[in-house]
Amino acid sequence: MESMKLKVKIIGPKVHDVGYRYLLMSNAIDLGLKGFHARNKMGEKEQEVIALVDGDEEAIADFKAMVGAQKPEHAEVSNITCVDYEGDVMRTGEYAQVCSAQQLNKAIPLLLDIRDGMNEVRKNTAVTPQILEEIKGLREDIQPGYATHFRQVQADVRAIKERLGMQ
Repeated sequence: MESMKLKVKIIGPKVHDVGYRYLLMSNAIDLGLKGFHARNKMGEKEQEVIALVDGDEEAIADFKAMVGAQKPEHAEVSNITCVDYEGDVMRTGEYAQVCSAQQLNKAIPLLLDIRDGMNEVRKNTAVTPQILEEIKGLREDIQPGYATHFRQVQADVRAIKERLGMQ
């Protein structure tokens, strides 16, 4: 099959920050497209997602069909255009790495906030020797019952195996 390139423009009041580029990338990977790149752009009146794809004709046709049939849950699309493209297209795997780095960059401040919150909780939560003794006592109270229950479960499993002839 012959290789081809396509430029897809998705336009609408809400196509940014809804997961569009990740949906498109996932489908590009799934379809085995060798090249993929997507970016957000602000149009004259509406938001735009521009996707460039490179692959065999069948995969490109499947990608076009997917773009027309699928969209992220919170996306609002008013128009989709597809035109042939002549320029370079980033390799799909490289684009996926760029996206991973972008997502990690977004996550770092959140992870730092979580860490700081956990440190604050630890600082404000005092585990005293008395609390440790209470926990040990509870464990000792539970263990005899657990052992009895465990032996009963083992006996039940043996009985079931015997009935099924699985000894």
